[in-house]
Amino acid sequence: MNRARFITFEGGEGSGKSTQVTLLASKLRAQGLDVLTTREPGGSPDAEAIRQLLVTGAPGRWSTTSEILLNYGARESHLQETIRPALRDGQIVICDRFSDSTRAYQGFAGNGDRDLIDRLDAAIVGSTQPDLTLIFDLNPRIGLERARARGGDDRFERKGIEFHGLLREGYLQILEAFPNRCQLIDASKGVDDVAQAIWQLASSIPGIQAK
Repeated sequence: MNRARFITFEGGEGSGKSTQVTLLASKLRAQGLDVLTTREPGGSPDAEAIRQLLVTGAPGRWSTTSEILLNYGARESHLQETIRPALRDGQIVICDRFSDSTRAYQGFAGNGDRDLIDRLDAAIVGSTQPDLTLIFDLNPRIGLERARARGGDDRFERKGIEFHGLLREGYLQILEAFPNRCQLIDASKGVDDVAQAIWQLASSIPGIQAK
């Protein structure tokens, strides 16, 4: 497959990922580049339906294994219907969450079966791995405060501070495990400073340049 560039944004609740996805996409489009923004869970009609199962209801609605399977069911649809067609068309794809969210939320914070996650990722994602993953690091207490201030109330935001502390540790371990594609973003800084740090990283990727 003739691949363009695939960038993923990762991090805990309230870390500012969605804002920065929009800012990076706007800057790339201003450079004359064709950009698709998407999200997980979701990003295709079927995946969005699964998203509603994952983010609504009581915090303990699903077992960790069920969450892993639901995420990869949604991810397969997202890849087939949205991500891979866009990459084949030469678009830059920017995704708010991807496989590392499953590793962090279910594998680390949820103490789920990491071998199962690895097997599913190999079978479903395969070679469609991100070229760059930006991991937004923020004190989870601050992140949860931000999420509450914006009116967030999904079931993961209600899992408690211990879960979110483990989540942060999980993302830092992912950073160490995949140093070739993962970069740390200090999400405690202001919006403009974070955007500048992201631009420096994204614009250094071969193939991302003005047409």
